[in-house]
Order: sequence, then structure tokens, then C-alpha cells
Amino acid sequence: MNLKLSFVFILWSVLLFISCTNNTTDNENFSDDITVVDPGDVRYIGKNNASRSDVVPDGKAEPVVRKTALPILGERDVNAKGDTTYHTIPAFKFVNQNGDTITNADFAGKAYVADFFFIHCPTICPKVAQQMLRVYDKFKDNDRLALLAHTVDPKRDDVPALKKYADRLEVSAPKWHFVTGDKDEIYEIADDYFSIAMENPDAPGGYDHSGRLILVDEKGRVRAFANGTDPDEVTQFLSDINVLLEE
Repeated sequence: MNLKLSFVFILWSVLLFISCTNNTTDNENFSDDITVVDPGDVRYIGKNNASRSDVVPDGKAEPVVRKTALPILGERDVNAKGDTTYHTIPAFKFVNQNGDTITNADFAGKAYVADFFFIHCPTICPKVAQQMLRVYDKFKDNDRLALLAHTVDPKRDDVPALKKYADRLEVSAPKWHFVTGDKDEIYEIADDYFSIAMENPDAPGGYDHSGRLILVDEKGRVRAFANGTDPDEVTQFLSDINVLLEE
């Protein structure tokens, strides 16, 4: 009897070891290259001490090469003459990490990538920040693209907090604006980006928000999305940005 129990224990131990090994391999993905040391403290832990410019996703998906222009997303109206009016981001007025007022005019003649976040987010925001940094690094020398991150927690994410956060990421305006403002205005404009932003005491950190990255063209029209927690989707998104900039 003891011999049988010993055999069963040894077999169970071997199977557990194999299972743990497989799980470790499956979980070694791009999102592991970022961690939160303190709330809002986004730092790289790239493999082999790689810098952020050396870190690349492990995903196997290749971007689809589009042969046509990106679609224009959202509702549209067609008048009697056949002219089409597309959904656009409405006029806005927020304040960025430098204390500067930011409006639609700051993006005149530019495309931009928008998202919604908050500094003390305990869940998806660090992963989304990692992917936004991929966008920043790839297009940091292209004046035709900017980034716009809206905090959903304006009470805590004031100008000094946003400035500290941007400095930790080693990014700056006018390339990447981190903006705060009236809470209701931020939540309302999230709908126009086809995103989510709202207070929810039952949600982690107290807020529901989407991890979506949204590509907006120079006319204020939404042209593409990506799940900001999925490196493969963001790889496609980077390709889509190139398509838009070449239109």
C-alpha cells in the first residue's frame, strides 16, 4: 500500500512540474516587460536588461498589409445631394501635464492616437502604457502624429501628478499630451471615441475604462482601433497608422 501511494505521489509531482513549466512558457509575453513598482510608476523590466527600444512583442501575428485606405468609423449622414457627413470628435478643452490648455486646434493637420487611463489603475493601464510607448517610439520623429491620453480620475490626476507620470515614462508634450479636466466632459467625450470611461466603486481602482487605442485622422474622424493590452493587435495598429499617414 505504501509503495502504491509513493508511486502516485511521484507521478503527481512530475505532472505538476510539467504543468508549471508550460504555464511559465505561455505567460512569457510582451506585457511582462512592464511592471508597476508603485501606483503610476511604470518601469521597464525588459529581458536581459533590454531598453524599451529593444523590447519587441513575442506574438506571432503579422500585420495585414492594407491595399486600400482605412475605413471611416461611426455613424454617417447622407444628404439629398449625396454628400456624406461623418462622425467626428467634438470640440474639447482640457489641460495637459505642463498646465497648457489643449484643444482640437492643437491637432490641426495631424492624426493622433487617444486612450483613457488613470495613474493609480491597478489592472490594465500599465499594459496599455507599454503599447502606447510603442506608438510613441515608432512615430516620435513624425510631426504628423501625436498622442492624447485622458485621465478618468481628474480628482487625483492633477497637473503635477500627470507631469510626474509623463517624466517617469520619459515622454513629453507636444508629442504626447496627458490631459485632465472636467470629469463629465471627459466621460462624455469617451463615447465619441467609442470608448468607456466612468466611475464605478465596484471596479478595480474605482473606475471602468477601456484599454482601447483609438486612431483619429486630421479631420477628427475615427479610423482604427486596437486593444491596448494585446501586442499583436497593436502591431497591426502600427501598420494602420502608417497607412493613414500615407493617405
